[in-house]
Amino acid sequence: MSGRTRLALCAFVATMSASCALLPLVGTSRWIAQAASLLAVQGGVGMLARRLWSGRVLTVGLQALVTLFSLTVVFAREEALFGVLPGPQAVQWFAELLTAGSEDIGRYATPAPATDGIRLILVGTVLLVGLAVDALAVTFRSAAPAGLPLLALYSVAAGLADGGSGRLWFLLAACGYLLLLLAEGRDRLSRWGRVFGGVSRSAGGLAAGLDGAPGRAPVRTGRRIGAVALGVALVVPAVLPAMDGGLFGDAGGGGKKGGGGTISAVNPLVSLQNNLNQPENREVMTYFTNSSAPRDFYLRILALDEFDGTEWRPSTRRLRDVPDRLPRPEGLGPDVAVTEIRTNISAAGSYGQTYLPLPYPASEVDIKGRWRFEPEGRTLVGDGGQTTSGVRYEVGSLVVEPTADELAGAAAPPPDLAREYTRVPRSLPRVVLETAEEVTAGARDDYERAVALQDWFSSEGGFRYDTTVESGTGTEAIARFLKDREGFCVHFSFTMAAMARTLGIPARVAVGFTPGTAQADGSVSVGLRDAHAWPELYFEGVGWTRFEPTPSRGSAPSYTLPDTPSPDVSGPALPAPGESAEPSAVPSASESCPVQMRRQGECGETAAPGLAAPSGPKASAGTVTLWVLGALLVLVLPPLPMLWRARVRGRRLGTSGGRTPADASARVLAAWREVSDTAWDHGIAPDASQTPRKAAERLVRLGGLDDTASAAVHRLAGAVEQVLYAPEPRPVVGLSDDVAVVRAGLRASAGRPGRLRATVAPRSAVRVIWALSERRARMARRWTSRLGRARWAALATRLRRPLRRA
Repeated sequence: MSGRTRLALCAFVATMSASCALLPLVGTSRWIAQAASLLAVQGGVGMLARRLWSGRVLTVGLQALVTLFSLTVVFAREEALFGVLPGPQAVQWFAELLTAGSEDIGRYATPAPATDGIRLILVGTVLLVGLAVDALAVTFRSAAPAGLPLLALYSVAAGLADGGSGRLWFLLAACGYLLLLLAEGRDRLSRWGRVFGGVSRSAGGLAAGLDGAPGRAPVRTGRRIGAVALGVALVVPAVLPAMDGGLFGDAGGGGKKGGGGTISAVNPLVSLQNNLNQPENREVMTYFTNSSAPRDFYLRILALDEFDGTEWRPSTRRLRDVPDRLPRPEGLGPDVAVTEIRTNISAAGSYGQTYLPLPYPASEVDIKGRWRFEPEGRTLVGDGGQTTSGVRYEVGSLVVEPTADELAGAAAPPPDLAREYTRVPRSLPRVVLETAEEVTAGARDDYERAVALQDWFSSEGGFRYDTTVESGTGTEAIARFLKDREGFCVHFSFTMAAMARTLGIPARVAVGFTPGTAQADGSVSVGLRDAHAWPELYFEGVGWTRFEPTPSRGSAPSYTLPDTPSPDVSGPALPAPGESAEPSAVPSASESCPVQMRRQGECGETAAPGLAAPSGPKASAGTVTLWVLGALLVLVLPPLPMLWRARVRGRRLGTSGGRTPADASARVLAAWREVSDTAWDHGIAPDASQTPRKAAERLVRLGGLDDTASAAVHRLAGAVEQVLYAPEPRPVVGLSDDVAVVRAGLRASAGRPGRLRATVAPRSAVRVIWALSERRARMARRWTSRLGRARWAALATRLRRPLRRA
């Protein structure tokens, strides 16, 4: 095993040893196997590249390119060009994954679930550190500085981890680094011809010269690395605890009792528009309920109650243990009619949401696992990596049935609540308030204003449901939506909530699912296209109340209709004891809906946030052109050495003009250089110190040439000697034929891998880099010479001036 191969293997081991410190941060260890396989591919490409050429920067660049392609194949294959090349959609998907991963880090306590975003961050970090370690220790042969990226990786992991296993991971990472240093030292000393194990007793002995000279530099470097390592080890852990939330703190309470912990802001609608356009309506859950009004049975995930002008998002809230009986909903008075219902819900294994979908308002929840309760939004949040994947639970909930008179006669909300939920950013355009006042002109109370806003959006205002409209939830998106009057549920719910706030009505936006599709067995199936967003407005005595402004989606609440019909559809009964509530395999009725109707929203299409892979935004013509050019560049760069080699060979052997002795000599020397470069391509490096005859003998011996090729080499060497030493060189014929014979002999003795390497990655192509370097050196010398002459001229002028005056 060569020295560089040993170094590459040790660099791989050192990186993976330090990466093990990340294991306590995530609930599963499957990601590290994925990182190890991709890191092995990255290291293998580096080993192959270093065998084919000596360019260090080119080797690191090729490894980085292969790393990008590998991440694309693993995390963004469906969005990539040809499944490999990272096009605009793949880049957009990477950005969304990184954003989702960052939000997950800020939301979960350790150990966190291995979501796609967190996996991308972990695997990408390991690959970046591995690339740095391989480049420093193997490509540039400097193993000591390679400890810095390893230390950074371990320090971050140690600062985030919560537990007493830090010493074990430190020892593992330290052993990996020491193994790398030992391999580098052995490789360095082996180039002296033998390994010296001690120092000479004499001050000037041979051992002192050989051991001391190469030894002092590593010692000094090691001391510097140690000082920097100590600084990083002290500073990084001190900084990390200052970060709050998720992985940096007790985001979900850490499973501890006593009501501690918070839930940080996270926007679940990042990829909603892209998911709305997905063709597959994958089932996410089924439920049985005894509700008498299934059309109003919305499953609510969480509420977005903070609007900062850029987006709607949930506020940071304190979490508590889940009580046996949830408190009475805020604002609900005793005079409003209330019916309690029971629902059994089964989530699919593919649906891994942190928030538990619940009918609003839930009164009690019977569920196993680690869950926490957020009182303001009345939501249940998974703790310690707990998700909805495959869970079954039973929910008791209230069906609040206010009348129009009760809503119209609602008292003013509490001042603190009104102040919090009517707050709008200063960047909100004036047109929002003006439009709200125009639409609600003539309304006598907040209830009539809310119904007027709902009816204006859903039927009277000329709005059109379209999932292809440019997404956005900020103030500019709201103004654009009011102008163009086309969008999807996000635009309708966010805009109505903002307009209600400008009118002084407390408002927020709920995210969840519409009722779903009834099945033959009495269950109800909820699919991706049932995900939805709707506004909730607060009325004192009733509490938070649902409205439905989005046309062709969901159903308008009965208390907003002119005549409230009595429910005539009885809901399915609760499942019998022991009866399975697994998600049904029966396709929903909307599966056969035409594509055009889906796009118009007639089929109730939508998708749950973060489930289906987004299709990405439409790229402009300039962006597409740039990516196409980039892809072409990636495809063209690898064969460039092969094309350059073929062009040089044709130029050397195809010259037939000129009959002077100088022209004949140039053709002979060109043919000899072609033979030397061909041998170099096949692994026989040129030796400029040898005569043509000695060089021919060396080429025959190392190349294993047969008699025919050997004779051709000697004929070419004799022609070179005639050109270099004879007073009058004799004309030589058949140069091209002899070169072809030699090339065929080298290819026959090289074997298939050698022939492939000589064709695809010829070593002699490095002459291009040498030529560019030489040209740069000539230009530098030329400019230096000019500047020198100018300085001497200026100095001579100064010396002559006093003489002229004298």
